[in-house]
Amino acid sequence: MLMKSFLEGVINRNKYMCELGKVADYIPGLSTANKNHLGICIIDTSGEIVIAGDADVKFTLQSISKPLTLMLALLDQGEKYVFSKVGMEPSGDAFNSIRKLETGRMRKPFNPMINAGAIEVCSMIKGKSSAEKFERVLNFIKLISGNNNLKVNEDIYKGEKETGNKNRSMAYFLKGEGLISGDVEDVLDVYFKQCSIEVTAIDLAKIGLFLARGGVLENGDRVVSEHIATIAKTLMMTCGMYDGSGEFAIKVGIPSKSGVGGGILSVIPGKMGIGVFGPSLDLKGNSIGGIAVLEEIAENFKFSIFN
Repeated sequence: MLMKSFLEGVINRNKYMCELGKVADYIPGLSTANKNHLGICIIDTSGEIVIAGDADVKFTLQSISKPLTLMLALLDQGEKYVFSKVGMEPSGDAFNSIRKLETGRMRKPFNPMINAGAIEVCSMIKGKSSAEKFERVLNFIKLISGNNNLKVNEDIYKGEKETGNKNRSMAYFLKGEGLISGDVEDVLDVYFKQCSIEVTAIDLAKIGLFLARGGVLENGDRVVSEHIATIAKTLMMTCGMYDGSGEFAIKVGIPSKSGVGGGILSVIPGKMGIGVFGPSLDLKGNSIGGIAVLEEIAENFKFSIFN
């Protein structure tokens, strides 16, 4: 396991990067984040935990929720059905782009890690109402994070609903294509709420450890099959860092999923889970300091899965 003093050094050496980006401001509430926050938590399969920097600061999951709801949808509906409605390929476009929904050859979202794909995945979660569906999502994330106190940041959720017109247009397009069943606004409500769940880098590291163990909790209970966990990790590797996923794969090489709240969930299969937080973002919506921290750690310890 990495020593705390080393991780603190990594945080200090890369903190200047935070000044080079800016916090997200298109959703009310996100703009109040401190752009100089930067923290990391690493937990290995023995349960040893190392924390440095601002790892205990709360932020919202945003797009990090996408591989998590994907696993739940796969449990609910099965792989064949899920991927009949959403693809597995990188889009090459921004996470909130609508362009290829109409012009792409597939006529369905390219993958579950972009907004359109994640909204489609939300429509597959089982439940009699949007409230029941979201309760299942929240309980699933509580389970795999080991944190029963997780809850929605109501201010962020309201901001998501107020400013989510582009997501709304994607959802109605998907409905028009016959890909979404049920009420569009109900599906969007689940999506906006899942993005607004508050976590810390410590919670992300625990979720990463769950994936590193192939879908098994710390107590040994299996929640998802190893195959479902592999699907999530693979899509994180190929599509998890928005349209910067290829560059990230070369420079870092760790299955990861970012969110515009500043978090990055990372997994070193069979070894450890990593949670990073740094709300200052690059032009693609990824934590600029967080990527720098992961790049240094991966380079020093040869953590890339391609080594």
